[in-house]
Amino acid sequence: MKPAPFSYRRPGTLQLALESLAGEPDAKVLAGGQSLIPLLSMRLAAPSMLIDINALPDLDHVTTAADGVRVGALARHAAVLADQDAVRVQPLLAKALANVAHSTIRNRGTSVGSLVHADAAAELPVVLRLLGGSLDVASTRGRRTIAAEDLYVGLLETSLRHDEIAVEAFFPALALGEGVAFDEVARRHGDYAMCGVAALVQVDGDRVVRARAGYLSVSEVPTVIELTDAFSVAVDEESLAAAGEMALAGLDPQTDIHASADYRAQLVRVLTARVLRSAYDDARGRMLARVER
Repeated sequence: MKPAPFSYRRPGTLQLALESLAGEPDAKVLAGGQSLIPLLSMRLAAPSMLIDINALPDLDHVTTAADGVRVGALARHAAVLADQDAVRVQPLLAKALANVAHSTIRNRGTSVGSLVHADAAAELPVVLRLLGGSLDVASTRGRRTIAAEDLYVGLLETSLRHDEIAVEAFFPALALGEGVAFDEVARRHGDYAMCGVAALVQVDGDRVVRARAGYLSVSEVPTVIELTDAFSVAVDEESLAAAGEMALAGLDPQTDIHASADYRAQLVRVLTARVLRSAYDDARGRMLARVER
């Protein structure tokens, strides 16, 4: 199937792109296009105009600092994954990105584009939410920052306004005592996951100070659950199983052509235990390595 007719613009500055978007309420922004182009081809999206931002300068950066990683709107998944400073400052980014589709998709798809597409089966939206990151967006009215917890409002829906372009995402750095892990289950390599879990655990010695997990492909939006109360005594099979049940109480697994709700619920139990254990071990390993130095 061919896309419905649309006009096309490729502005050379952000201001021109914003002006074009403001003047065309039914326009769509094109960056990597790995989600948008298939939707156009299947006529699941029919914008009046495509505004191609690939010619805009200074939006393909991956910048690290002590507080975290900043990813520009044109930075490809592969570039973020290959950035060793980003891996060091926030290792959960690379753990999640390694699970994104295939290398061909990662070479073209943009990390910020994935965040804005807001697919609850995608890896990066749940990472942004779990880490408490944010998204900077621009319009002809100026620039604002949207906290990750306020970004996702429904199925494939964000709180961006129609005339705003996402220009940069911020992923906070891994703090002292924290560890991270990520895992997902898909029918075939490169398929969307039937369930995926990202975890962030903070320790003080052997004790869990805080434990959180983010879930993809389970509910209509990427969802983060606080699980600290499951580890009041120790990190063992009993507490990990309790964390899985606690997570399920805050989730609403869906049935679709890929998996039943019951199967997704079981994946939540298994992956929650597995990923929290890995994040705990990661946190403990980092603390021990720091002491030895």
